Amino acid sequence: HNGSGNIHTHIVINSVRKYAVERQNYMDKPHEQEAGYKHRSTNKLLNHLKQEVMDMCNREGLHQVDLLSPAPAKITKEEYWAKAHGQDELDKVNEKIRAAGLKPTSTVFQTQKQFLRDAIDECSKISRSFDEFQSLLLDRFNISVIEKRGSYRYLHPDRDRRISAESLGANYGKDFLEQVFQNHENRKDLSHKSTHQSENATKADYHKDPFVIFYIKSELRLVTDLQTNVKAMQNQAYARKVKISNLQQMANTLIYIQDHGYDTREDLEKQTADIQAKMEEAHDQLSDLTSKMKTLNSQIHYTGQYFASKSVYAEFLKSRNKKKFRQEHSSEIRFYEEARDWLKAFYPDGKMLSMKALKSQKTELQGSIDTQKSVVKQFRDYHKELEIAGANVDAILGMEEPLVHNSYEQPAQTEKSKTNTQHKKKEDKTL
Repeated sequence: HNGSGNIHTHIVINSVRKYAVERQNYMDKPHEQEAGYKHRSTNKLLNHLKQEVMDMCNREGLHQVDLLSPAPAKITKEEYWAKAHGQDELDKVNEKIRAAGLKPTSTVFQTQKQFLRDAIDECSKISRSFDEFQSLLLDRFNISVIEKRGSYRYLHPDRDRRISAESLGANYGKDFLEQVFQNHENRKDLSHKSTHQSENATKADYHKDPFVIFYIKSELRLVTDLQTNVKAMQNQAYARKVKISNLQQMANTLIYIQDHGYDTREDLEKQTADIQAKMEEAHDQLSDLTSKMKTLNSQIHYTGQYFASKSVYAEFLKSRNKKKFRQEHSSEIRFYEEARDWLKAFYPDGKMLSMKALKSQKTELQGSIDTQKSVVKQFRDYHKELEIAGANVDAILGMEEPLVHNSYEQPAQTEKSKTNTQHKKKEDKTL
């Protein structure tokens, strides 16, 4: 619609499997892998298909948006059209202003959410704590921000209701911004001169002075391989843009490994492996907590069902015509017997917990699950960051085997190329 020329994908799935395949981890339904059985559309299947699309794009050297991670800036369909319609209205107003011989004060329409994003970006760059961030937003943009239930909520000057960080994007939430604040706090011993130089560098023109890019710090991203990027091979202007971006990411990578004290590639690999192990351990703990929650929900369900139908069952026991009573109250009696049998198997000693105790346990367990989810996310983000740093280090050193392994096989090396690669690794071992 906007003429960007971006390629998008439609995933079309036959409802019934035509050929039998090996069972995959996203298959939940029995016999789902066999021919003639229907697919079961689940989030696991959708994520699997998204990953396949991402892998295909990476194989072909195409730019690929990460479909499995939350968007840094979340632009909904409603916001997109609000911006488009708002821009049309603003253009009409500006035409009248120009016709009157005046100059419009604004030519670009900005949604309330984008106003918040821009303000947050500006204030978070120079904040070392939430309190400092909160004061800057209020002083410079009249934006109020509070923390509620573990999430940031922002109040636009022209609104009465707050906007949640989740609706703005992943880069505007508590987890991301607290990490930004911590990074700034860790670097507070930097001299005023270097800080001032870094801030001015973001406004510098790298076309006049290409070396200013080495002072720019941004979110770490993968270096693009120009040899496999189809668009870069077809468009020289785009290729120049990619080269500049690659230099920026290489500079960011060097700053990153220096700040974290990684002296060799092996140090980076070891840290990546350690974080992956911790991430897997945290994920296993989350799975255990989730399993406990499933069991607890069953306890609550059958306990409530037991007490709800207990009085009817008591009347059934006292009734003289039990056959007739059962026919009239078959569902209540069946619910009672089902709950009784389940609870009897779950409580061998016969000591049942009350609904109040069970709900209290559920609240506590849900808190533990939410905390563990945050831990898993932090490890996942850190692991992804290390993988990107490792891949960029390999690109800088010109190595053949990146830390981020692709899902497709690389062409086999000749003996001569293997020898050259091993020799180069020995020479460039120290970063």
